[in-house]
Amino acid sequence: MSYVESLFSLQGKTAVVIGGTGELCGAMAVAMAGAGAEIVLVGRNEKKASARLRDIEDAGGHGYFVATDVASREGLEKLLAEVVSKSGKCDILVNGAGVNSPTPFLDIPEEEYDHIFAINTKAVVMACQVFGAYFLEHGIRASIINVGSMSAVLPLSRVFTYSMSKAAVHNISKNLAREWGTKDIRVNTIVPGFFPAEQNRKVLTDERVDQIMGHTPMNRFGEARELSGATLLLASEAGSFMTGTEILVDGGYAAMTI
Repeated sequence: MSYVESLFSLQGKTAVVIGGTGELCGAMAVAMAGAGAEIVLVGRNEKKASARLRDIEDAGGHGYFVATDVASREGLEKLLAEVVSKSGKCDILVNGAGVNSPTPFLDIPEEEYDHIFAINTKAVVMACQVFGAYFLEHGIRASIINVGSMSAVLPLSRVFTYSMSKAAVHNISKNLAREWGTKDIRVNTIVPGFFPAEQNRKVLTDERVDQIMGHTPMNRFGEARELSGATLLLASEAGSFMTGTEILVDGGYAAMTI
């Protein structure tokens, strides 16, 4: 291997990507596969998973799909058991499942609020509990990458419950980084700016697109593949002294609004 290859290599690693059937986490999964990791895609849609697995194979990698209800502790425990059975171990966990809604604040029903928090926050906490206990028990030098959001940092896009739920993900990531740092379990947050994806297309009205572009120095949306560099940095030995960080991949959005 060259120096750069050895620094970012994920050969021999197994990465569980919750939300890997989606656009952003799917691109993160492909990036890790290209670096040598075995990928476990976690979601509910087998058709989407099949398409993503083809992308992984095209990148020279390999992986498999596990259908899981990520809002269920029992489902997450079964997921871990299946991964250990099939792959022998797990080294990397990506928490990227998410749901969104543009409901105006005064109209948010309790059921919608509970559903968004169940997927965006509670599922992340439970996955970190289930996989964190496994990492600690087996002394694994693991990397947990939680997917946050710029709307948790600068809530301009008026997706109220989504913003709150993602802000909690940022907070738990920093708390776990402090809790597990001495155990060589790194916990970091990737913070995408504005990337068109299935969960946010319904909130991207013309007015909001103009607002976003006006605050983004690069004057465009991100492309899913542009999360690859940050993903590999946090997953590999290149980021071995990074924990509790938030890596913004936002086209400069934060620089215009802070």
